[in-house]
Amino acid sequence: MTQRFTPATTAAIDTARQHTLADLLRRTALRVPGKVAIINGSTTLTFGEFDAAVNRCASTLTARGLRKGDRLALVSHNSWQFAVLHYATARLGAILVPVNFGLGSEEIAFILDHSGAGVVVAEDALVPTVAKAIELSGLTDVPRGFIGMGGQVVPDAGWDDVDEWIRTGDEVVPQVPVDDDDPLRLMYTSGTESRPKGVLLSSKSLVNQYVSCIIDGGMTGDDVEVHALPLFHCAQLDCFLSVDVYLGATSIILPGPDPAAILETIESHRVTKLFCPPTVWISLLRHPDFDRRDLSSLRKGYYGASAMPVEVLREMSERLPAVSLWNFYGQTEMSPLATILRPHEQLERAGSAGRAALNVETRVVDDEDDPVPTGTVGEIVHRSPHACLGYYNDEENTAAAFRNGWFHSGDLGIIDADGYLSVVDRKKDMIKTGGENVASREVEEAIYLLDGVAEVAVFGVPHPKWIEAVTAVVIPKDGVTITAAQVDEHLAGVLAAYKRPKYVVFAEALPKNPSGKILKKDLRVRHADIATE
Repeated sequence: MTQRFTPATTAAIDTARQHTLADLLRRTALRVPGKVAIINGSTTLTFGEFDAAVNRCASTLTARGLRKGDRLALVSHNSWQFAVLHYATARLGAILVPVNFGLGSEEIAFILDHSGAGVVVAEDALVPTVAKAIELSGLTDVPRGFIGMGGQVVPDAGWDDVDEWIRTGDEVVPQVPVDDDDPLRLMYTSGTESRPKGVLLSSKSLVNQYVSCIIDGGMTGDDVEVHALPLFHCAQLDCFLSVDVYLGATSIILPGPDPAAILETIESHRVTKLFCPPTVWISLLRHPDFDRRDLSSLRKGYYGASAMPVEVLREMSERLPAVSLWNFYGQTEMSPLATILRPHEQLERAGSAGRAALNVETRVVDDEDDPVPTGTVGEIVHRSPHACLGYYNDEENTAAAFRNGWFHSGDLGIIDADGYLSVVDRKKDMIKTGGENVASREVEEAIYLLDGVAEVAVFGVPHPKWIEAVTAVVIPKDGVTITAAQVDEHLAGVLAAYKRPKYVVFAEALPKNPSGKILKKDLRVRHADIATE
C-alpha cells in the first residue's frame, strides 16, 4: 500500500525516524549524561560533555563553510579531538576522510585531490607534511585546523586551533536532515591497486555493522576499553570506539599501540576490553611489564587484520586464562566486519575466520560467481547492509566489486562442512603487514623508478612480528650493480615506511609461466624462511 503525504509531513516523519551516526551519540548522552565517555591523557569527557563539544565543533565548521556532503580530511594520531570531529562532521551530514598519518606528502596530496576536501585538519607535528600535501593538491584555499598534541608550535597563522573550534562554537547546531544512506565517511584503502580507492560508508552501513559487533562480539555498556590502534582504520574506529559510544561504554584513547602504555592503562583504569592485531598482542606478551602489571580486569580480547599464529593463541589462553577472544575478519568495504570466530572456537578452529556475522551472508564462489563445493577454494563474497556505497568516483571498480549483487572481497577462501571460513590467499597481491594493507603493485612501480632496475616482484613472506613482511626480488639491468641500501634510500622519499620492503633480494631472473606471468607463489615458497635466516 502506497501512502501519500504532504512534503512537510513526509519531512517530519523522516526527521522522527532518523537514526544516523550522530544520533547515536546524542541518544547515549541523553541516557547517561554523567557517565565517563572518553579519557585521553589529562582530558576526561562525560557523554554530556562529549555531545556538547561535538555541537560546538559542528557549529564552528558550519561557520567555516562546511556543508552537507562536503569532505573534511583528518590526518592525526588518536586523540579526543579526533573523536569529536568524527561526530561533528556526521552531525552536519558532512563526510569525514580519515587519512593514514604514516603517508608522505605526495600520497596525502592524492587523497586530498581525489576526495575534494573542503576542510583539512592535521596533528600539529604533521602540519609541515600536510601543508606540502595541500600545496601539491592545489587545494590551497581550504580552511585548516591543527590538533595540538605537543608536537610543535604551529607558526602559520593560516592554521586554526581545533581546541578553539570546540571551546567557542555555538552549542545550537543547524538542523541538517541526514538520510540513513547518505555518505558520512570516505575511507581510502590500499586494496590491490597502485592508487588507493575511496570507500564510501553511510550510517546504514555503519549502524548495522555496530549491531553485529555488539551481538556477536559480546559487547556491553559496562565495558572499559583501550583504543590504541589507529582511528583512521575502520577496525578501531567502527568495531570498537563507535560501538562503545553507541552502548555508553568508557573509551580510553591512547595515541598509539605502545605496549608499556597499554599494559599500564589496563592496570590503572581496570580495563575490561582490548583490540589489537596479532603483531601487537605478540608485543604485549613479550614485554617485561606483562607479568608485572595487574591485568586481572581484562575479560574480552579481539584480534583481526591478519591470522593469529596458533602457538600465540595457545600462549594467550595460558597467560590470560580469564580473557575471551574473538577473531574479526572483514575489510573496509564491509564497514569492516564480515565474519567472526568466537571464544569457544579459538583453539578448536585456530586459523579460521569463523562464520558470517549476524547481519552478513557469506559464500565462496568461482570465476562465474557460482558457489563452489564445500572445501573448495574460491573467492569470498558477501551480502549485507554492512556493505559500502561503492568507490568514490569509480564506476568501473564499483561495478566489478558488486557484480551479480554480491560484494567481492578479492580474498580466496574455503568454507568447510560446518560453515567455517578459512582465508587461504588473496586473489590479488595485497600484503598485510602489521595490520596495514600494502599493494605490491604500488611498491613495484616505486622500485621501477630507480635507475638500473630491469624487473621486480614484490610479495609477502611470513614474519614472527609483522605476520607478513614486504619482500622484493629485484633483477638489475645488465652491467648494473644495485644494493639493498640504495633501494631503501630511494623508496624513503616515495613510500610510507610500512610499505617499504623489509627484505630485498637480487636475482638474475624471475620465475614465470609460459605466458610470461611472474609466479609470485613460487617466490613466496622460495623465500618463505628469509625472516629466520
